[in-house]
Amino acid sequence: MSWLNELKEHIKLLNSSYTMNVARNGYIREDEQQSFQRKQDGLEDRGAKIVKSIVDGRVISAQKIDGLRQVDYIVHYQHLIKQKSKFYMEERQEERRAIFSAEELIDDYCRLNEKLLLNNELPPTQERDGLEEEYRYAYSRLEAVRYAERWWNGYNPNYKKFENNCTNFVSQCIHAGGTPMTGHPNRSKGWWYRNKNWSFSWAVAHSLRWHLSGSKVGLRAKEVSKPEELLKGDVICYDFSGDGRWQHTTIVVAKDENNMPLVNAQTTNSRMRYWAYEDSTAWTPNIKYKFFHIIE
Repeated sequence: MSWLNELKEHIKLLNSSYTMNVARNGYIREDEQQSFQRKQDGLEDRGAKIVKSIVDGRVISAQKIDGLRQVDYIVHYQHLIKQKSKFYMEERQEERRAIFSAEELIDDYCRLNEKLLLNNELPPTQERDGLEEEYRYAYSRLEAVRYAERWWNGYNPNYKKFENNCTNFVSQCIHAGGTPMTGHPNRSKGWWYRNKNWSFSWAVAHSLRWHLSGSKVGLRAKEVSKPEELLKGDVICYDFSGDGRWQHTTIVVAKDENNMPLVNAQTTNSRMRYWAYEDSTAWTPNIKYKFFHIIE
């Protein structure tokens, strides 16, 4: 069997791991096995189940390094989920790396954790917007969600694409909803993107989390205590390790049958994903969340 055929079989195994208890092997790392189990447990707790699962893979690059073949590839999962009497389609696209010795697969992993670790360096403290100017606008949650649905697995050419693109994506969604930019050209002030330049809060998860907590003009938000209180177009921030470094941002695009948020996101491109991210290998028991209701 060639390495490509073995990779195809491995992708099928990954997909099956979300829907049933399949025989585990050395190709699936322990952290991923745990994420598969958390996914199944979470679905059961919510009274939901995956009734149909489709997976597709695409090789990006393959190269020989120190006698081993390193293959970077993308996997696109589509899970049709039934919860009570209703259905919805959850989608996720992962960037993965497989390692082969000759034709044998010896390791494979999602590259998400590597990307999150790149976010360890925090930007300078974000300056608070003052009260010197009054902004009146209507935040269109419909338009924000439309944008999130249009671009969750693509990249608007009008904006720079970052390796960690989650916050850039959410900022674009919020702006599509009509929220005005403030603070240009000071990168440490406000929330803005202009002429291939941007504020820290536009593109860095940690900065947006703190901007949402304190902004008085332009993009403003109210922190709420429960995810059930969020509406479409609202924002969730994630500190996976619970150490005060906020690494991820998502936007609410729907609610499930229990009134819990379903979110779209990038970096690992996701659509209609359950808000808690327990199925992520980046999840830890120390995870912290911030729930922000965008206000006008």
